Amino acid sequence: MERILTVSQMRNADKFTIEKLGISEDELVLRAGSAVAEVIKKQFRGGRVLVCVGKGNNGKDGLIVTDILSKIHGFAVDVFDTENADVSLFNKKYDIVVDCLFGTGLNKEITGKYREIIEKINALNCYKISCDIPSGINGDNGKIMGVAVKAHLTVAIQEYKLGHFLNDGIEYSGNLVCKDIGISVWDDNVIKRIDSRDVKKFFNKRERNVHKGCFGKACVIGGSKDLSGSILLSSNALASLKSGVGYSYTCVPKSLFNAYVGKTPESILIALEDDENSIVLDAKALEKVMGCDSIAIGMGITATKGVYETIEYLLKNYSGTLLIDADGLNAIRKFGKEILKEKTCRVVLTPHIGEFSKLLGVEKNSVLDNIIAYAVDFANKYGVILIVKSAVSVITDGKEVYLNTTGCSGMAKAGSGDVLSGFTAGLLARVCDKLDAVLTSAYVLGLAGEFAQKKYNEYTITASEIINEIPAVINSL
Repeated sequence: MERILTVSQMRNADKFTIEKLGISEDELVLRAGSAVAEVIKKQFRGGRVLVCVGKGNNGKDGLIVTDILSKIHGFAVDVFDTENADVSLFNKKYDIVVDCLFGTGLNKEITGKYREIIEKINALNCYKISCDIPSGINGDNGKIMGVAVKAHLTVAIQEYKLGHFLNDGIEYSGNLVCKDIGISVWDDNVIKRIDSRDVKKFFNKRERNVHKGCFGKACVIGGSKDLSGSILLSSNALASLKSGVGYSYTCVPKSLFNAYVGKTPESILIALEDDENSIVLDAKALEKVMGCDSIAIGMGITATKGVYETIEYLLKNYSGTLLIDADGLNAIRKFGKEILKEKTCRVVLTPHIGEFSKLLGVEKNSVLDNIIAYAVDFANKYGVILIVKSAVSVITDGKEVYLNTTGCSGMAKAGSGDVLSGFTAGLLARVCDKLDAVLTSAYVLGLAGEFAQKKYNEYTITASEIINEIPAVINSL
């Protein structure tokens, strides 16, 4: 895991390092500037550089960068100081612009001359590098504060910050490099970023003397007359057994049963009573899957009373892990989410940002302003594991918080969430720690999307092609 800090946590770490460890602020500035200069030197042999410096320590970092690049490495460096601005510098030809205007402490919208300066930086046709965080990006929520530098590369000082990943931050930070400069972080209550080291252990080499019963049973429930494909995507991600589960089950509306026969041959197909569109509570048929280790429900199922009653029945009678997605979440929102509080099973919810804001009853932009707090509060209140899906997903059980940064723009289309639900159901069935299962699923599916996009392109990849790349991702681990 890699640590991700809030602005206040980073500020406290700075203070501790200076006051308790006796490392001066000037020394830390020197180390930070040197780290940025080192990254530039490794990437470029030379060239013309414009270093844009503001007030505060970010500006001081920039002056260190200037000295090292010009006096030691032979770069041709000009300095643009916002306090003594020479705007004619922006008319010159540069290979690199270094943004040292504002750091993570920025707490108000950028206006006036600073806005004009950032707009001039963005207009330059050259490589842009930001020190610690792109100027204008909020350090805690990644939103643009009026205007922001759009960097090709950001050198994070000591630790990643939330603003690097959330909202606009993931786009504006470009490639991220984190450089250790000796600041001591004692706070254990930090957000973490998932990496390959955290998930590869769940795909270790298996012993030869095993059988399908060793690896759990998983089930997906969904489908309706109008949304028949979603459950097939979930079932294919599971029924192809790519998650490593031993058995898979797929439950669909009885009136559509014949349409699904043979579509997922690896899965045991079960019919649930329905109203000729979506399922109604069918306790007798559900008994066939109550022995499964995990059940995922909601994909293409429609948000009806029958669906709500089915979820309520599972919450009160099932003892495995229940994943609720899509129309399952919409049904809970529509008919009452308090049923989440009384349950016999562990519960995982997988809303995207829009679904989550509706579950909360809070305007979407307000949720985006403080997504971590909203997610933690909801997970604690209802006793669930929560994946809030977005370009960077927030995952929490109410105690620990993780960000998954794998994924790509090509995944922003219908079906990707259905694949995640099916694959997650499989991992929930065979991984003991359910939070680990969720983290692993999010990471692997994000990488599968990246593999598919690299193989094809960001416009044409489909959810089925994401499924097809799962084996390559697991091999890469």
